[in-house]
Amino acid sequence: MKNHLAKIILALALFFGAREFGLAQIAPGRFNDLIVEQIQKMPVGGRYSASRIATIRLQAAAHFESGKFFVLPDAASPSYCSGATYLVFMKTIETLRAQGSLNLDHATLERLMIRGQRDGEGIWGRWNANGPGTARLFHEMDLGRNFDDFAEAQAGDFMKIFWSPEVGRAEHGHSVVYLGMERKAGLDYVRFWSSNIPAGYGEKSVPRAKIIHAIFSRLDAPENLARAVNAPAVDKYLASLLSVRSSYAEAKAKCGM
Repeated sequence: MKNHLAKIILALALFFGAREFGLAQIAPGRFNDLIVEQIQKMPVGGRYSASRIATIRLQAAAHFESGKFFVLPDAASPSYCSGATYLVFMKTIETLRAQGSLNLDHATLERLMIRGQRDGEGIWGRWNANGPGTARLFHEMDLGRNFDDFAEAQAGDFMKIFWSPEVGRAEHGHSVVYLGMERKAGLDYVRFWSSNIPAGYGEKSVPRAKIIHAIFSRLDAPENLARAVNAPAVDKYLASLLSVRSSYAEAKAKCGM
């Protein structure tokens, strides 16, 4: 009887829409599990720092040699949030290449390298920019979908947290990989992985109420990184956010949301 009832509910949900019956409309992320696997292989701790030394060490953590992509996260210590999530992104790309399921040419791989690009410049410069850097990159190169509904989020989604309403010059944000929700003392908490103040690499959990806005980016088409060859050298919107105040509405529009 229970199985029969379950089948009826599922059929009605498919016909009328899952949300009407309390079932989330969540499409499984193709690479989310792989992204979480890369996190599990990352070092723990190492201290947080957004200094020039941290950027130099981040550059040393990844290089392209003899047709292979090498990502050595232990070299990137101390670390900061966007650098940490970018290393996970690069490790995911290289794992897919090693599995033979992703083929990117030499020119594209060279463009993934970190070479001191300013905000909005190239792939790393977009990822590292103020505002919705990762989400803007995903939209521009059609790497996957951007959204801001926590009900649709899955472990392994890249996530930009905005701790305040500000976007751009005066923003206070954090680049992380979403890991899920949990309850503590009757409150909803958000779990994520990144390089966090003060310890560095690791997981963290914060009250949902502290997050003003969040944009999730789900990797779905990494092969579209090849579009970087024909993309503008600099994304003018992201480049402007070092000195210009934007808005969350504008950020969403720039990310196809």
